Amino acid sequence: MRARILSIAERAPVWIKQGFEDYAMRLERSLPLTLTELPLGPRGKSMDPNRAVLDEGQRMFAAIPKLHRVIALDGRGEAWSSEALAKQLTAWMMDGRDLCFLIGGPDGLATQCLTAAHQRWSLGPLTLPHALVRIVLAEQLFRALSQLGNHPYHRGS
Repeated sequence: MRARILSIAERAPVWIKQGFEDYAMRLERSLPLTLTELPLGPRGKSMDPNRAVLDEGQRMFAAIPKLHRVIALDGRGEAWSSEALAKQLTAWMMDGRDLCFLIGGPDGLATQCLTAAHQRWSLGPLTLPHALVRIVLAEQLFRALSQLGNHPYHRGS
């Protein structure tokens, strides 16, 4: 099984890239993880933000690989503990499809992308910078796999 992240993003700072690459490297053998960045929709004082979200959504929807299980990161989604994520990951592995995680831009994901998602996952009530979400996502996937493999990285209950 492989995983892909589709993210609406501006150019991420170097430390974001380094953090993501660190966890992607750790996941390489058990869950290869790739990141595809899609440009932000046009924004400005005279621009309608809904138009930007629609534009981003059309490009993201077109980039979703066929036959992948799609998981949208959405503040209104289901919040999972690290242990619950490990159970989800086990179910996803049993399903056999590759995974595609969607991270929206500053105004969230388009309805078209939320509708295409098989599941919606909330990282909790905090508002996080969208570039940071990719590191949190990669770390949590690594933590879940560590837990499933009885690796000491995860020290939860």
